[in-house]
Amino acid sequence: MKTIEVLLTGAADARIDLFDVRHEVAFRLFNGFWEGCPAVAVDVYGRTLVIHDYAGTGEAERAQAWVLAQFDWVDCIIIKTRTRAKSADTAAQRNATITYGNKPATHIRENGVRYAVDLMMNRDASFYLDTRTLRRWLHDNSQGKTVLNTFAYTGSLGVAAMAGGATKVIHTDRNKRFLNVAKTSYTLNGYPINKQDFVTGDFFPVTKRFNRGRQQFDCVIVDPPFFSTTSKGSVDLAQDSIRLLNKVRPLVTHNGRIVIINNGLFVDGRTFYTALERVCADGYVMIEQIIPIAADFTGYLSTRVGEPVSDPAPFNHTTKIAVLQVQHRTHTEIP
Repeated sequence: MKTIEVLLTGAADARIDLFDVRHEVAFRLFNGFWEGCPAVAVDVYGRTLVIHDYAGTGEAERAQAWVLAQFDWVDCIIIKTRTRAKSADTAAQRNATITYGNKPATHIRENGVRYAVDLMMNRDASFYLDTRTLRRWLHDNSQGKTVLNTFAYTGSLGVAAMAGGATKVIHTDRNKRFLNVAKTSYTLNGYPINKQDFVTGDFFPVTKRFNRGRQQFDCVIVDPPFFSTTSKGSVDLAQDSIRLLNKVRPLVTHNGRIVIINNGLFVDGRTFYTALERVCADGYVMIEQIIPIAADFTGYLSTRVGEPVSDPAPFNHTTKIAVLQVQHRTHTEIP
């Protein structure tokens, strides 16, 4: 069995083209689930490295030692512990602990766009690296479009649409703190901040309000958490992707698009794809394309070991992204 140091060396060599001389980029340096050590994942955010410790078996500390020996540009390391928290740990300690340096990166740059990050805020570091290819797609397909970014979190998908020339992007999320990070990304890129474009609220009443107002968008992004329950409704990606899609269908213009993401680790690709086909059964929605996940998350031919816990096919990763095109019975009728 290869040591964590050997695995990290191979992973870094495979990703040599992702490094940037300014050290402002963000990517997954090592995906242990796919590359031989499920106990650890290592992410790059500018000059800060985030190490995810899934087992508490010492590999995270060994990964830190390897990183510091290899990269003299690293000025901060954060370990996020995913094992069962000790009762004495505070919520902040469970989310993140700085183990080297003292000032985490506050922003990164991707495809020429600057994104604010708050690496200490949540266990997932506030910025989803596995949706990089989707951000590129939104950048390339949003010129002159209006976009609704539901479950926006810190807004990176909507920021990518803005960078691509969207005329209007509305972000909605239950947590105002997350939306404030999105506003900081706007500031970093010189985009005007209109208060009405950042809507704090639950998905269900917010989309209902837009529907009642007959408001429509050229693109609606649906990127929900795997499971969530509030007084307004529940989200369960293992069971009800169809229900979420049907909630936003009336909000999409004729020939507009829905971008749907399912990141359920145990939801296999065929099950999710079949659910999408059921939505398409009436002939007014079609699956336009699948957005693949980049190789720093799937592993490379030279680094990948074993198979995922569920078969993602026809997707290439357990983060499953599809673009649906929506048509109306007439150009003016809302389905």
